[in-house]
Amino acid sequence: MLHSLPPFDHPDLIVGTETSDDAGVFRLREDLAIVNTVDFFTPIVDDPYTFGQIAAANALSDVYAMGGEPKTALNIVGFPKGKLDLEVLTEIIRGGSERARAAGVVVIGGHSIIDQELKYGMAVTGVVHPDRVIRNIGVRPGDAMVLTKPLGTGIITTGLKKRKASPASVKAAVRSMVALNDTASAVMRTFPVHACSDVTGFGLLGHAFEMASGSGVTIVLDAGALPLLPGVRRLAQQGHLTGGCRRNRAYLSDKTAIARSVRRDLIDVAFDPQTSGGLLIALPEDHGDALVAALKSKGIAAAARVGHATAAEDVTVRLV
Repeated sequence: MLHSLPPFDHPDLIVGTETSDDAGVFRLREDLAIVNTVDFFTPIVDDPYTFGQIAAANALSDVYAMGGEPKTALNIVGFPKGKLDLEVLTEIIRGGSERARAAGVVVIGGHSIIDQELKYGMAVTGVVHPDRVIRNIGVRPGDAMVLTKPLGTGIITTGLKKRKASPASVKAAVRSMVALNDTASAVMRTFPVHACSDVTGFGLLGHAFEMASGSGVTIVLDAGALPLLPGVRRLAQQGHLTGGCRRNRAYLSDKTAIARSVRRDLIDVAFDPQTSGGLLIALPEDHGDALVAALKSKGIAAAARVGHATAAEDVTVRLV
């Protein structure tokens, strides 16, 4: 759809809609650019305060993926008038505000509409030096691929709705989704990173595809190395998959190659849409282990090398 619209052309537009980057970047002066992003969605957990936390962390993540620091945010609300108590909305916004404060972000207002279904999120503005923007393109052959959070939030929250997910699985998924990517981003910026994306609705394979296709390489992911949330394989085996998982699989069917040795449940996890997922980072191979060690030393326990990039092959992403 965007390709049918005339693009905006401006000498200070550093990152626009021409690629699948996580946020837009606009230069204000030689040493300062702003990072703009917006994200909102319907509840994925029952507790309104927790939902607000997750939605805010998810919206802030795009700025972190670009190597920026979020500074301000605006709340975005769709609320079903007469169907829910306003206390529910208060708790959602309170949860979002808690994550904003934890990130050092000031919430300066917002906008709400009456909607048939509850929705919440944020429009976030951050800052970055124009020469230090980290895009999701620029992956080079030989790069190591590092992931900073475990996978499986979509499958677990689907299992939660059907009352099939264990309390331990739900607790781990919520803890992961609420966690900010601020520390991971700060550590990443101390390494010679070539590209980064946060893993969200398109799943690990979808975001790897965006990175690889925009960079003219093939990304090879090791299914056995993927960090997973507890219980997610069992839920995948039981068929607790989101509609987004199936859409991701259909869209990527001709763009990915999956080895026959990869178990079906791991394939499902690799396609699973993530909410407030981790950062997928590409950097020189000889820095891969050092980045993982640095992330773990800062409390990013799930950080792992999950693959590598090669020169472009017949498909854009391989799962082996």
